[in-house]
This record gives sequence, structure tokens and C-alpha cells, in this order.
Amino acid sequence: MPTIPRKVRRLSKRDRLVLTIMVAIPTLIQLVFVWLPTLFSIGLSFTRWNGLDLTDIRPAGASNYQFVAQEYPPFWPAVQHNVLWLVFLAVVATPLGLLLAVLLDQNIRGSRVYQSIFFAPVMLSLALVGVIWQLFYQRDHGLLNFLLGTAGQPSAVDWFGDSNVNIWAALVAATWRHAGYVMLLYLAGLKGVDPSLKEAAALDGANAGQTFFRVVFPAMRPINIVIVVITIIESLRAFDIVYVINRGTNGLELISALVIQNLVGEGQVIGVGSALATILLVISLVPIVFYLTRTFGKEAKES
Repeated sequence: MPTIPRKVRRLSKRDRLVLTIMVAIPTLIQLVFVWLPTLFSIGLSFTRWNGLDLTDIRPAGASNYQFVAQEYPPFWPAVQHNVLWLVFLAVVATPLGLLLAVLLDQNIRGSRVYQSIFFAPVMLSLALVGVIWQLFYQRDHGLLNFLLGTAGQPSAVDWFGDSNVNIWAALVAATWRHAGYVMLLYLAGLKGVDPSLKEAAALDGANAGQTFFRVVFPAMRPINIVIVVITIIESLRAFDIVYVINRGTNGLELISALVIQNLVGEGQVIGVGSALATILLVISLVPIVFYLTRTFGKEAKES
């Protein structure tokens, strides 16, 4: 029988207007609140300005970047701490979230309750997370020193005050939140894996570990991409916890904290703060763009 061609419904003027508004408003919001401030910040990084009068803006060339790299003492420790933050989240927090997701995907009794417990920190702001862990790490009355039997004693460890250990204490606090987020994403990914893949692997004689790492984990490639990007972003934008603890000083220097220190307050240096913000932007974009380019490039070749 000959197929009857379907009529293509054309968009009415009202439909086109609604579609235009739906696209234009989010684009305008992103332009005003993201891209324009970003471009403005990049421009200010090449100037000297006190942040008060626009007529006082003076060109400075690359002197702000030179000052940050050569004469600004907290910068390189902050870079090292950001790298450490990224490695710790990638090696400890993300695998921990994956482990929790795999365990909770086994349909154990009370899995919904456990999911809620592990996901609860994600719903809290990082500032509140910092306050909670301050109570846990407090030297004289903190729960950790109480469990160690050193609370109120001279031998008690000042977990947030000692520059030799506070970065590790802050990383544990960040892991508490990040692992729950990763767990939720991987749980969604595990639910989306075709059960027939597991059955086929089992028929081929693969054990549980081989099935997961050779079949299930590669099948979650889109989720893995999201996890990598989120981990990089979380490690670079980390700010709230260290700022709540000691404003990002005394062993907790991070680039994001240095940006705020230079842009806000009485001693604000707009040019230096903007240069630090631009450096943070570049550091954030390079690994993400590189990873996404390689990942999607491979998919294009395979297809």
C-alpha cells in the first residue's frame, strides 16, 4: 500500500515567539551573569584599579601576572593545595562514592535509608559543612579529640589550627560531601546499564569483579565523563570550607580563597584578584576541554 505522506505542522507566530523567548532569556541571563563578568574580569587583570572610580583604571600590562607568579607568596602553595585537592578527590572521594553506589545497588534492605544518609551532606552548603566539621575537629571539645582521649589536654591536636594537618582535615570534610554526590550519579548510571550485558558476561564465566570493570563500568561512559568534569570543578572551586575555617590562610591557601582575599575587603587589589581569577579559569578549562575533546573524539571515530 502506498504510504500517505504526513502533513508537517508549521510553527505558528505564537509558537515561534514562545520558542524565541525560551531560548533568549536563558541565553541573556548567562551572558549577563557569566560571560560579561568573565570578560570584564579578564580585562581588569591587565589593569590597576582601586575598585572605586572607573576613571582610576590604569593599564598595567602583564605586571599583575608577573607579581602573582614571582612575588606573591601564597600563590604557589595555593596551586599545590589545589592539585592535592584534585588528586585526593579523584583517588579517595570518587572511588568511595563509586563503592557506595555499587553496594547500594545490590537491593539490600534499607538501601533507601542509606542513600538518604549518604546523600544528606550534598544538600548542605559547603559553608555549613565547614561549621559541622569545625565542631568535630575542635581542639578542646571536639568529638575527634574526645574519641582519641586527648580533649582538653595539651597533647590534643589542633586539626584546623595546625598547618601541617589542617589541609588533610579539610579534605576529609570535602570528601564527606563529594562522595555522596558521586554515589548518587553512579547509582543512576548503574540503574541504566542493560541487565543483559551482565547476564552475557556471567555466561562467559566472568566473576563479579570482571563483570563490573570490563562490562558495567565501560558501559557507564557518559556518567564517567560527568564525574571527571565534576571532580575537576569541585577541586578547583573549593572555597567555602577553607574560608569558614581560617579564611584560606595558615596552610589552607587555595586559589579561589586568594581571589576573594584580593577582591573583597579593605586591602582589595582588583587587578591582582582578577589575574588570579583568570588563572583559575584557565586551569579549570584546560583539563576539562582536553578530556572532553579526547573522549568525544574517540566516540566520533568509533561511530
